[in-house]
Amino acid sequence: MAVTVTEAAAQRVANFLENRGKGLGLRLGVRTSGCSGMAYVLEFVDELQEGDEVFEYFDIKVIVDAKSLIYLEGTELDFTKEGLNEGFKFNNPNVSSECGCGESFHV
Repeated sequence: MAVTVTEAAAQRVANFLENRGKGLGLRLGVRTSGCSGMAYVLEFVDELQEGDEVFEYFDIKVIVDAKSLIYLEGTELDFTKEGLNEGFKFNNPNVSSECGCGESFHV
């Protein structure tokens, strides 16, 4: 399995990278945080690190470190707009529960 990206998410990332003027892609990771245990981390990548896995969709690279990949395997990164709210959405089949505020999850 892999981490996948929808076309809407890829277009949003491409816009961010274009405005930024540099970058190999977007790092998707997890860190310990929140009331449910883990939170998603998104950051630009200028240089690959040892152990990084690279997934490419719609000409956008998503980079995941080996430690995060076990929690993100099979995740789809999407970008949604609902009314005035817009943002990235993580469709992660590994999640067993999420906190009420939506900031963290548990596997």
